[in-house]
Amino acid sequence: MKHRIICAILACLATPLSAGEPVIEDVKATQSSDGSWRFDVTIRHPDTGWDHYADGWRVLDPDGNELGLRVLYHPHVQEQPFTRSLSGVVIPAELDHVLVQARDLPEGWNTGTTRVDLK
Repeated sequence: MKHRIICAILACLATPLSAGEPVIEDVKATQSSDGSWRFDVTIRHPDTGWDHYADGWRVLDPDGNELGLRVLYHPHVQEQPFTRSLSGVVIPAELDHVLVQARDLPEGWNTGTTRVDLK
């Protein structure tokens, strides 16, 4: 009986844990001479391969409307953290900040966002 209990406990401990949500470590926002914005976003995520990896991030206005999307087309298993850029993001002049949100496959968009002040 003890053997079965120990085996059951070990089976529970061996259940794979989620790799977790992508973490936005840094965002650099730079306004171009044409008025559009470039975002350099650094993300950390324990990518495990094609079945679980950080596959994108987006720029949102404060109301949650998408202003720009950067799709990440492959895992970054050996490159952590990593930085990717998106240029040409048009942001209404009245906004003083935007939000950046990351997503991963298969979980989808993070529940949280990172605020980026536009100076």
